[in-house]
Amino acid sequence: MTLLESIIMGIIQGATEFLPVSSSGHLAIFKNIFGVNTDTGILFDILLHFGTLLAIFIIYRKDIGELIIEGFAIIGTALRNAGVFAANLFSKEKKSYRKIVTTPYRRFVLLVIVSTLVTMVIALPFEKYIGNAGNTLLVPGICLCITSFILFIADRLKSGEKDASTATYKNSLFVGLAQGIATLPGISRSGSTITAGLACGFSREFAVKYSFIMSIPAILGACILEIPDLAAASLTKAEVANYIVGMAVAAVVGYVCIKAMLLMVKKNKFMGFSIYCLCAGIISVVCYFVL
Repeated sequence: MTLLESIIMGIIQGATEFLPVSSSGHLAIFKNIFGVNTDTGILFDILLHFGTLLAIFIIYRKDIGELIIEGFAIIGTALRNAGVFAANLFSKEKKSYRKIVTTPYRRFVLLVIVSTLVTMVIALPFEKYIGNAGNTLLVPGICLCITSFILFIADRLKSGEKDASTATYKNSLFVGLAQGIATLPGISRSGSTITAGLACGFSREFAVKYSFIMSIPAILGACILEIPDLAAASLTKAEVANYIVGMAVAAVVGYVCIKAMLLMVKKNKFMGFSIYCLCAGIISVVCYFVL
């Protein structure tokens, strides 16, 4: 992979991971049309995803810090309650349990966990088929047309009032389902999850925040699953440098696109992306039959 290809794919990853147009679909189309060498692409894909993760951590550093702290607090409270349970089995004087969900951030942690588990249940059994789906222009093309319809709906959904303190676990199940379906190349993860959040009555700001933060365990999980395949990768120093440049580009572009996405969601500006995805999907399907 050349430096130019690394930069282009970094731009595609950074922009399409957060803009509602599907990063996996665009990367698959780019590789298929231009014949980009993917023999060592697993490592590059991991680095690209780490670049976009870095952008999320920078933008939502305060929220993520609170979530980490409250996550450990949940574990501590749960262990304490387990100890109380064990002690109560052998004691006449029963001790009381502590409530686990005591803050909005603790509830936020559990909501993300529920969504992630749902995504895993949907995506893991079909991991092999999902990976192969990107080897052709047909599947990403059809899925981009589906994304167009999803964004068409999103543009007509009103902002709700739910946030981390009022969202339900049923809501997190629905958003997790949307994220699981979005593992198909061409289905926008951000577009699907933000639309699902709005349909559940989330405020627009919380829908975006929830979508991007819940992507962290999903992206990390996908990277971990690909690590065993890295043993077969053989890279030169020049290729390693190109890969790192691609990761840095993905991080910078991703940062800019998250900021842009926050503004667009507040102003209900999805129709342009809906039209774009429909056109890109149709072109991809046509290319599948023509090229």
